[in-house]
Parts: sequence; structure tokens; C-alpha cells
Amino acid sequence: MRHFEPGLCSVTFRGMTPDAIIELAASSGLKAIEWGADIHVPPGDLHNARAIGVRTIAAGLTVSSYGSYIFAPDATMPEVTAALDTAEALGTSHIRVWAGSRKRPSAEYLPAERMDATNALASIASRAAEREMTIGLEYHPNSLTDSLQSSLQLARDLPFPNLFFYWQPAPGLPLDEALAEIAALGDRIGNLHVFAWKADFSRLPLRDRVDYWRACIKALPTGERGGKNYALLEFVRNDSPEQFRADAAALRTMLNTE
Repeated sequence: MRHFEPGLCSVTFRGMTPDAIIELAASSGLKAIEWGADIHVPPGDLHNARAIGVRTIAAGLTVSSYGSYIFAPDATMPEVTAALDTAEALGTSHIRVWAGSRKRPSAEYLPAERMDATNALASIASRAAEREMTIGLEYHPNSLTDSLQSSLQLARDLPFPNLFFYWQPAPGLPLDEALAEIAALGDRIGNLHVFAWKADFSRLPLRDRVDYWRACIKALPTGERGGKNYALLEFVRNDSPEQFRADAAALRTMLNTE
């Protein structure tokens, strides 16, 4: 079974300060934080990024990744540069980006539009490679990764060794379909976003989906992809710190890091 370090996406608690998030993650036995660009680590504010990176490390954690809100092909070259610079200031070599325009389903794309997005992602991957950085594509509804067919097309069109999928199941996805996605995407899957949601987007305690996630992780090809891999909690029931602590315990047990 592939080894994953347990961590947290800071967007889970957008209303918390960075220091509160660091304390919560460390006291819950997690190993890493993905810092998000929307609230806690805005792109281009390198002083803030360095300070948060230092405080994260001082707490015994690592910065797993920078959760950028770069949407390809809509992001400008200066915006991509700012994201790369900010990730470096944070002390991480991995950036999460979005495939396609914001909240646009893959089925809506004309061939030329899809090519524009693919070319933009290729440019981002190439620029990241120049800095020895990796790119993770958000695997999400209403994007170019919202179906297995579309994701496989991206995998074929973007054969970059530093570009991976940040896999997560669609809310309510049956286990057999999740396993089919994992089998098809194989070693192009890097990090994981871990949550427990029903199809109606209602949230459950992670303990209710531990067997589901164990089956998914067991199905992944062994060996790290793009460096150390992380299973990151993203969103919890009622946005509750208490629920988060319980989910963190379930995640650690699930990953056998207890």
C-alpha cells in the first residue's frame, strides 16, 4: 500500500488564523498543511508566505503544497509567476491548480477551448519543472477533471513527469466507480483530498467512510509520485474543530500512522 502522510487543507477552516490552524493540525497528530491561496497565503505576498512556512515547520509540520486558485487557461503569466514564487517562499515544491475555467463542466468545451486549457497547463508544468516543482490538478466537479474520460484525455495530452492528479471521489461516488477511476488513472495520481460526503453534499464523520478510503488507497499503485505523498483532510461536518480532531484520528488510523 502506498504511504501517505496525513495532513490538512487550510481552506477547511477559512475563518481561522494561520496560527490556530497550525496548532490544531499539530495537536491532532497530523504531519502537514496545504496552505490555500484564497485566504491564508495570498499569491505574491512573499513575506507572509515565508512567515507562515517558518511557523509551520517550527510546529513540527511540513508544508505539503500550495493550494493555488490558478485556473488554466484563465490565469495570466504574472499570476502563474506569483503562485510559483509564493510556493517557494512557503517552502513547498508542489502546487495545486485547476484544469479549465472556474465552475465550467468539461462537456461544455469546444475542441479549441480545450486545447487552450491544455496548452496553458503544459506551460505551467514546464515552468514548474524549471524550478524542480510539481503540479497537482484538482480533481473536481465542473472542471476538466469532472469525468474519467476527460481526465484520461488530460493525462494523454499532458505526459509531463511533474504533473499529477490530486484525486478525490465525487461526493457520493460508489466505491466500484471510485476504484475504476483509480485503476484507469494509476500512477498519475499523487496526493489525495480526503472527506466523507454524500451525493447531496451533506457531510459525514470520516469514520463512516474509513473502509471506503482504505479500499481506495489499497488500490493505488505503490511508490511515491512526485515526491512524498499526502492524504489531506478537506472540510468536515459543521466546520467543527471537534469533528476535525475525530476525523484526524480516523485518518491516522486509516493510514496506519498511529
